[in-house]
Amino acid sequence: MSDLPNCPKCHSTYTYEDGGMLVCPECAHEWSRTAEAAAEGDELVVKDASGNLLADGDSVTVIKDLKVKGSSLVVKIGTKVRNIRLVEGDHNIDCKIDGIGPMKLKSEFVRKA
Repeated sequence: MSDLPNCPKCHSTYTYEDGGMLVCPECAHEWSRTAEAAAEGDELVVKDASGNLLADGDSVTVIKDLKVKGSSLVVKIGTKVRNIRLVEGDHNIDCKIDGIGPMKLKSEFVRKA
């Protein structure tokens, strides 16, 4: 019997190891053992530009002027954003900015207030 874990995406038992990666032949999902260990914690870890841990509901301050894609608006440096929500992905903060509306921000451009 194999000691390899089931696929985290489709829960298939037919996973195999390819180099340092684990692979599921049914859904073609690939992941590393370190990603598996982090997923077991099931906790999203997001840090701001200073290295402080962020959590849902925190307030942050923008540390760089950010252009809003598809618009002529700019989020100015020093803009305070309240009640953030952490999400997975490239832009890992969902928020609502007064005067602009709903936005997604990267955590590297904010500092915990």
